[in-house]
Amino acid sequence: MAKKEAHHGGAWKVAYADFVTAMMALFMVLWISAQDQKILIATSQYFQQPFKSPMVDHSGVMPFNKPASSGHDPKDTDADMKAANGHMIDTSFLNSVAADFFRLLHIDQDERQKPIDIEITSDGLRVTLFDRARSPIFSDRGADLTPWGKFLLQNLAWLVERHRFHVAIDGHTRSNLDLRKDDYSAWELSADRANTARRVLVYYAVDPRLIERVTGFADTRPVAGERPDSETNQRITISLSLAADRGNEPPHRNALRDGKVNPTISSIP
Repeated sequence: MAKKEAHHGGAWKVAYADFVTAMMALFMVLWISAQDQKILIATSQYFQQPFKSPMVDHSGVMPFNKPASSGHDPKDTDADMKAANGHMIDTSFLNSVAADFFRLLHIDQDERQKPIDIEITSDGLRVTLFDRARSPIFSDRGADLTPWGKFLLQNLAWLVERHRFHVAIDGHTRSNLDLRKDDYSAWELSADRANTARRVLVYYAVDPRLIERVTGFADTRPVAGERPDSETNQRITISLSLAADRGNEPPHRNALRDGKVNPTISSIP
């Protein structure tokens, strides 16, 4: 009777598969290492933040506006890093911060007239909160916040505190406002609204030392392309900039975490 051939098992197949996988990984590393600097930077950013990969303004997520003065080709991966005040700004990081804010507010990106606008600047972000009749952030001709306005600023405060942005707040109004007070003009109204925004940001744990400027511009700076009396000019603009040297920032104290304030919205001073 003929002998059966000995069965050697399938262990060699597993070893061979591991070998092929290792060779493929080696090939990919060698190929990436041979690419130019732009691809190396983009690959490095992806593996540092795989769920927040670098995005350009035409990637389909959000049409953020990159400043024309940056001097970069939008198709160039180097546009994801910009120099400002002697340090580099990571625009992919800024895009992710803006995306977080839109996500917190549950705002539809395709909405024709969004209640907020976010633009990437040379040193951070410019967040514009519009005070339109459909979604007002302030009381009519006053500086008291509506529930929607409090909600906006509370979520913005969380992002500012989390990333340690420096803050400048500008108040704007439309022209031809009827304020019904002879001694209270658009200058006072725009300044009061900007200062209200400052108080609420600080209340919701933003370090007061991060607030660099609070200004009222009245109706002197209308939105480009809008009529001076358009309600779109009723807005608060909050500029967020990153510190050039975060190591020299003041010690961080989170008022909410330390139990110094009560986070109830209705009790805002």
